[in-house]
Amino acid sequence: MRWQFWIDRGGTFTDLVARAPDGTLSTAKLLSENPERYDDAAIAGIRMMLGLDPAYHPGEGRGPASDRSQLDPGLRRGDSEVNGDGVACDALPAGLIEQVKMGTTVATNALLERKGARTLLVVDAGFADLLTIGNQARPRLFDLAIRLPAPLHDAVEEIGGRIDAAGNTLIPLDEDAVRAMFARHAGAFEAVAIALTHAWAFPETERRVAALAREAGFSQVSASHDVSPLTGLVARGRTTVVDAYLSPVLRRYVDRVAGALGDTPLAFMQSSGGLADARAFQGKDAILSGPAGGVVAAARTAEAAGFDRVIGFDMGGTSTDVMLYAGQFERAFDTEVAGVELRVPMMAIETIAAGGGSILHFDGARYRVGPDSAGANPGPASYRRGGPLTITDANVFVGKIQPGHFPAIFGPAGDQPLDRDTVAARFADLAAEIARATGRAQEPRDVAEGFLTVAVANMAGAIKRVALERGEDVTRFALQCFGGAGGQHACKVAETLGMRTVLIHPFAGVLSAYGMGLADRAAMRQRSLERTLEEALLPEIAALADALGDDAVRELEQGIPSTVRPELVEGRPDLSNDRTPFDKLRANGSDVAQDQREKEPARREVSVGLRYAGTDTALPVPLGTLAAMRAAFETAHRARFGFVSPDRAIVAESVIVEAIVPGTPVAMPVLAPRAGDAPAPLETIALWSSGREHRAPVHDRDALRPGDRIAGPALIREAIATTVVEPGWRLEVGRAGELLLHHEAAVALDARDDPAVADPVQLELFNAQFMGIAERMGVVLRNTSSSVNMKERLDFSCALFDAAGNLIANAPHVPVHLGAMGESVRAVIASRAGTLKPGDAVALNNPFNGGTHLPDVTVISPVFDERGHEIRFFVANRGHHADIGGLTPGSTPPTSRTLEEEGVVIDDFLLVDGGELREAEFRALLAGARWPARSPDVNVADIKAQLAANETGIAELCALVAARGWGMVSAYMGHVMANAEESIRRVITRLSDGAFDYPMDDGARIAVKVTVDHAARAATIDFTGTSAASAGNFNAPPAVTRAVVLYAFRCLVGEDLPLNEGCLAPLTIVMPEGSFLSPPPGSAVVAGNTEVSQAVCNALLGALGAEAASQGTMNNFLFGNDRVQYYETICGGSGAGPDFDGASAVHTHMTNTRITDPEILELRYPVRLDRFAIRRGSGGAGRQRGGDGAVRAITALEPMTATIVASRRTVAPFGLAGGADGAAGAQWVERRDGTRELLGGRAEVALEAGDRFVIETPGGGGYGRA
Repeated sequence: MRWQFWIDRGGTFTDLVARAPDGTLSTAKLLSENPERYDDAAIAGIRMMLGLDPAYHPGEGRGPASDRSQLDPGLRRGDSEVNGDGVACDALPAGLIEQVKMGTTVATNALLERKGARTLLVVDAGFADLLTIGNQARPRLFDLAIRLPAPLHDAVEEIGGRIDAAGNTLIPLDEDAVRAMFARHAGAFEAVAIALTHAWAFPETERRVAALAREAGFSQVSASHDVSPLTGLVARGRTTVVDAYLSPVLRRYVDRVAGALGDTPLAFMQSSGGLADARAFQGKDAILSGPAGGVVAAARTAEAAGFDRVIGFDMGGTSTDVMLYAGQFERAFDTEVAGVELRVPMMAIETIAAGGGSILHFDGARYRVGPDSAGANPGPASYRRGGPLTITDANVFVGKIQPGHFPAIFGPAGDQPLDRDTVAARFADLAAEIARATGRAQEPRDVAEGFLTVAVANMAGAIKRVALERGEDVTRFALQCFGGAGGQHACKVAETLGMRTVLIHPFAGVLSAYGMGLADRAAMRQRSLERTLEEALLPEIAALADALGDDAVRELEQGIPSTVRPELVEGRPDLSNDRTPFDKLRANGSDVAQDQREKEPARREVSVGLRYAGTDTALPVPLGTLAAMRAAFETAHRARFGFVSPDRAIVAESVIVEAIVPGTPVAMPVLAPRAGDAPAPLETIALWSSGREHRAPVHDRDALRPGDRIAGPALIREAIATTVVEPGWRLEVGRAGELLLHHEAAVALDARDDPAVADPVQLELFNAQFMGIAERMGVVLRNTSSSVNMKERLDFSCALFDAAGNLIANAPHVPVHLGAMGESVRAVIASRAGTLKPGDAVALNNPFNGGTHLPDVTVISPVFDERGHEIRFFVANRGHHADIGGLTPGSTPPTSRTLEEEGVVIDDFLLVDGGELREAEFRALLAGARWPARSPDVNVADIKAQLAANETGIAELCALVAARGWGMVSAYMGHVMANAEESIRRVITRLSDGAFDYPMDDGARIAVKVTVDHAARAATIDFTGTSAASAGNFNAPPAVTRAVVLYAFRCLVGEDLPLNEGCLAPLTIVMPEGSFLSPPPGSAVVAGNTEVSQAVCNALLGALGAEAASQGTMNNFLFGNDRVQYYETICGGSGAGPDFDGASAVHTHMTNTRITDPEILELRYPVRLDRFAIRRGSGGAGRQRGGDGAVRAITALEPMTATIVASRRTVAPFGLAGGADGAAGAQWVERRDGTRELLGGRAEVALEAGDRFVIETPGGGGYGRA
C-alpha cells in the first residue's frame, strides 16, 4: 500500500486527509492562497505531509532544500530541480503516491467572480437574447432597482439551421456563413457554446456547427446536446455556456496539479458525488465539487455510526450547507448557482446565508443576522482587523469559543489570539444602544446570546423547509455537524428542531476532504425522452439505457468523457431510426491509454424520470416493469406531494444511468477504551447559556476515549473546531472517537421578560416563526396541487391572520395577493362569526366580498383554542385556478362586461363542514353557473391542496402556542404588527407630498394624491378623481388597490420587512365609490388583477417620485382551441429611478410569474416560437435609462383563437424628472399570405396554421434629463 491524499480545496482553506502506507490517517489545513509560500495549496499540503518543502514551483525550482526526514529512505526519489541560487528542490518522488482524490472550488470561484474564459454563444435566429431573458422573473421581489445577473457569454451569434419539434429543418444551415462567422471571431474568444433548439433530440446540426468551431481553432467547444441532453432550451443553453466558460479555467488548474503529480493517478469529485478521472473533469460538473464530498462523507460516516437517516449541517465562515440523506443520495437536476441556471446532476444541497462571519444588526426594534458577511478580510471583530460584530464574536463573548483554545494566528505578525476585549467593548456599546432604543436594560451577554438565538432559528427554519419539501419529518433524523462552526451550534439547532441526536465525526473539521476518500468512481448519463409511459415504450427505454450505460462505463475505463473526445464527433454510427426523440450514443471506442488502476466491474443504476402529463416535476424511479414503475412513481409522488392521480397519463421524461465503481472501503480505527477514571478537563471556564452563567469544563478531544460521557455544559476543543455541549445535553464518545450528543432535558428559559413589552430577540424570532409557517403552507400547497398554475407557475399566496382578520404574516409569493386576503377573512367573519366551528373551511372568489377576480379562489380556515371554543387565528391561501368558467377557456375573456361572463362566483361557500369535505355540493356549484367551470376535477384537486396547506398552518400554529404559550404568542402577534408599522412610519418621514394623473389607453384616468403628515408619521393615499367604473373588465375591486399600496411602500422600506397589517396602519387609502378602483357589484373585473394593478402601482410610485413607469401591463396572452389552451404573461421594461437604470425584458411590480421554455412550449402546444428578444431602444432615455421591452413572435401550427389583454398600447409608460417615456407596446398578426393585421390592446383573433402573432411589450420610462 502507498500513500493516498484526499483534498478539498476551498475558497479560504484547503483541507487534506492523508492515508499513510500503514493505513493511519492524518489531517492538515492550509490557506488556499499563500503565494509567498507556495503556488498551489493542494500540492504544498501533499509535500508538507510527506516531509518535503511545500515551496515547490514547477519549472522554477524555487525554495530551500527539502527536509526528507519523514520519507522512507528506501523509496526511489524523483529528479531534483535547481533554483537560481543553486539550491536543490525535489519533485514528488516517483511511485510514492497511489492516488490523489480532490474536490475544488476553482470553477465555483471563477463563476462567482466572473473570471471564466471569453465565450462566444451560437444560437438559432431569433434567440440571441433568450438566455439573457431566461424565465423573465426578477430575483428580488421588492427591489425597484432590479439587478439581473450579467450573462457569462461575451458575444452571441445567430445562425440558420433551425429544427422544429418534429425534427424538420426550417432554415438550412449555411456552412460557409458559419465558417466566416467563426473566422471573424478567431483569436478573440477561447470558448464557444452552441445551443440550438431541439438539439437534445436532433443534434445533427449542432454537431456540425461544433465541428466547424473546432476546425476554426477554438480550444473549447461545448455543444448543448453533449453537455446536457435534456429538454428545456434555456436551462440547457445556460448549462452549456457555463461549461464553455469554466472548462478552460478548470483545465488549466487540473493540468497544473496533474503536472506536479507526474504519473500519480488523479481524480476529482463531481457535483453529482462521484469521482471522475482528471481528464474527464468538466466545468459543468465542478460547481459543487467540494460540498459534494461533504455529502458523501456525512452519509457514509453516519451509516458507519449506525444512523441511516441523517441531515448534514456544514457551517463555515460565510454560509451553511444543508443536505438530507435517507438511505440514498438525493440529487437535484435543476439548480441555480451565483445567479446562473444549471441543468446537470448535483447533490441536493441547500445553502443558507449564515456562517461564523454573518454580521449582526440591530435596526432599532429587532435583531437581524446576515445575510451579509464579514468574510475573511476584515473578518469578525475578534480577528483584530477592525471588522464588525459577527456570530463568531457572539460565541467568543459568551464563552463558546475560547481564545486560549483557538489558534493564535491573528494580528500583524499572525501570532496573537482572538481579541475578546474588543468584542466585549463592542457588545457593551451595542447593549447600551439597544437599551436607549427599547427602554430595556440589556446584559451584554444576553445581547450576544440573543443574536445566536436568531441565527439558530434561521438555520433551523431552513433545515425544516428542506425536510418538508422532501416530505420528511426532521425528528426522525440525526443531525450530522461538520465545518469549522457547526459544533458551536449543533445542540441548539437540533433542540429547536426537536431532534434528539447529534453526530460529530473525528474529522468533522475536514469532512469534505475525508469524503473524497470514501467516494465511488462514477459517470452519469442522461437523455430526455418525453414519451407517454406504456408497455410499447419499455424496449426503447431499455435500449437507450444500454447505450447510455455503455458510454458511462467507457468513460470510467478510459478516463475521458465522450463529450470531449473530438474523434467521436464525426463519423460515429447512428444507432437510431430517424426522428426518435433522442440521439443514441457513441458506439466506437477510443485508443486512450488505460490508467494503471484496478479493473473493477462497474455496476449500473438505471432510473427513469416520470411525471404526470401536464406537470413539470419529474421523480426518478428504478427501471423495471410497467407495473413496478407505476407503483414506484405513485409511492414517491404520494410521499413527496401527498396525492396520486391514477387516471392521469404518466410521461417518461428522461432516462438516467449511473455507472459506479465502488471506492475502497475506509474504516476509522477503533480506539481503546479508557482504563482509568473519567476524563480530566483542561480547565473550567465561564459559559453563558439560556440567560445565565455556567461553569463548564473544557476537554481536549484527543484525550477522550470510547465510552467517555460528559454532561453539558461543556466545551470540547480540537485543533480545527470547537464543540459546545449545551445544558440538558450529554456527550458520549463512540468506538472510533465520534461524538454522540443526546438531548436529555429541556432547560428552563429565563422568564423574567414581560411579554407585554417587545423584546428585540423574541420579536425577530416570532417574525421568523410566523413567516415560516406561511411559507411552509406554500410548500405544502405547491407539493399537493396538480395544476401547472399552482405547482409550476407558483400563482398562489398563503397567510396567517388574527381572530379579527388582521394580517399577521403573508408569504411573498405573488405581489398582487399581498394584503388582499384580509378582506376575504373579514367577510367570512362578518357572515359566520357565531357559526364557525373546528374543522370548518370557507371558499370564496367574489370580488365584491373580499376577492379579486374569479380565477383566484381563497380558502379560509379558523384555528381554535385547545377546547374548541375560541377562535385564535385564521389561516388562508389564495390560488389561481386554470379555469373557473366564463366566456373563454382560462376565464380571462377580453370582452367581458359582467362578472357572470367571467366564470363561477363562489361567495362565502362552506367548503368543509366540521371536517367533512362538501365535494358534491362544490361540484354542483362549479357546474351550476351560466358558463360553468370546464375542468371541475382539476378545480377539486387544487381545492384539496389548498385545504392541505391550511391544515399545515393550523397544526403549526397550535404547536407554536403549545411551545410558547398563548399569552406570549398573542402578545407578539401585536408586537410584529407594531414593528412593521414603525418601519413604514420611518419611511414616511423621508417622503414628500405628491400627486400623479395617470391616463389609461381607453381614456380613463387614475388620479392619486399622497399627503404626508410628518408629525403623525402617516400618509393619505387618495384616489379621488379617478374615472368611473369601466363598462368592460378594466375594473379592480378595492382589495387590489390595497395590495398595490402595501407593495409600493414595502419597496420603499429597502430592507427585509414582515408583511402584515401593521404596514397599512399608518396609511389611509381613499377609493371613491363607483370608480374603476371600487366598481359597482357585478362589474367585470378580470383585468383588474393584472392590468389595473400595474397601472395603480406606476401612478403611486410616480406620485412619490420613486421610479418612472415600468411597462404598466402584464401582456396577458392566451391561445387555444377545443384541444389545448395556453396562457402566459410577458415581460417588459422596468422604470428607471434616481440612481438606477431600468432592467430590460423582466417582470415588474405586481407579477413575477415565469414563462414557458421554448422547447416545452413547442412540444406541448401546436405553435412555434420564432423570436423572443429584447426590444432594443424601447426604454426611455434619461440620466438613468429605462429598461427595454421584449419582442415575442409565435406561429400557429393549427387553427386556434388567440387573445391579448394588455395596456400601454396608446399611452406610453411615463418618464420622470425630465426622463423620456418608454415606447408603447404593440401587437399584430402576420398572415401566412404576407398581410399584416394590426390589433389593439384588447383583442381576440382567429389564427390559421402558418399565421404568426407578434407582441412588442412596452419599455420603461427614463429618469432625469440626459
